[in-house]
Amino acid sequence: MAGKKKEEDFRLEEAFETIEELLEKLGSREVSLEESFVLYQEGMNLLKKCNEKIDRVEKQMLLIDEEGQIHEFS
Repeated sequence: MAGKKKEEDFRLEEAFETIEELLEKLGSREVSLEESFVLYQEGMNLLKKCNEKIDRVEKQMLLIDEEGQIHEFS
């Protein structure tokens, strides 16, 4: 990926598109073994960031009941 983004600028949609592009490249017969390892590592790093972002969002999701009490969203 071109350059590092700030955490707040990280968008899941863009990461998923990049992962799709990486998968297409990995499927190409024109990619060398060394380049495949680099692409794989980049994809795994992106997946890790996606999982971390999803975990943070899930923890932030709260449900407020009629009495104004806050409960974890499940």
